[in-house]
Amino acid sequence: MKSSRLLELLKKGNFVVPLYLFQLRDKFSLSLEEFMFLVYLMNLGERIVFNPEKLGADLNLSLEDVMMFSDDLSEKGLVSLDVVKNEKGIREEYIVLTRFFEKISKLLIDEINEEDPVVVKTIYEKIEEGFARPLTSIEYEIIKSWLESGVSEDLVLAALKETVFNGVTNLRYMDKILYDWTKKGYKTSDDVEKAKSRLIEEKKESKKLELFDYDWFDDEESEQS
Repeated sequence: MKSSRLLELLKKGNFVVPLYLFQLRDKFSLSLEEFMFLVYLMNLGERIVFNPEKLGADLNLSLEDVMMFSDDLSEKGLVSLDVVKNEKGIREEYIVLTRFFEKISKLLIDEINEEDPVVVKTIYEKIEEGFARPLTSIEYEIIKSWLESGVSEDLVLAALKETVFNGVTNLRYMDKILYDWTKKGYKTSDDVEKAKSRLIEEKKESKKLELFDYDWFDDEESEQS
């Protein structure tokens, strides 16, 4: 009954259903109803104000059905429900499809890698390998914000190396490292290595000066006395 109502809506509306979504549907274990509900959400954007009453009216579904489909997609890790305060301090709930688009991207990349094993892994996959665990959706957003702010992948990977070397596997530690490096003007891993080399040289020079400034004569006199 629910699927027939959704089908009628899709027939009437002007919805875009990417071919890859049909091809990958089985990988998400979606029922027909869930699939069509997801298609509808996709056509609204990545971040949608979650208004169950409006969604129900648009889709000709009961409030119970809307909540059920939303919960099902959330449990399958395809959407998330975020609550934020707007400028007026009023709490608003959003249904966010970031997880879905990330999973789609990963599946498509995996398919490409199967055809061409030479394809380089994404920055997200490299960090997952370094941490030896999958990233959360929040961590994906943090990494995305780094890249969008102009931090190079090369510098991110250098921070990953530093983080893992120190036995840490969380993004907060990496974020502190990147904040410090970008504040100092580092843009690549070469900049980091050059800074480390300068620091080592400065320490060597400091030790030489300490050795040079040592008063050997006074020391000998104190020993003799």
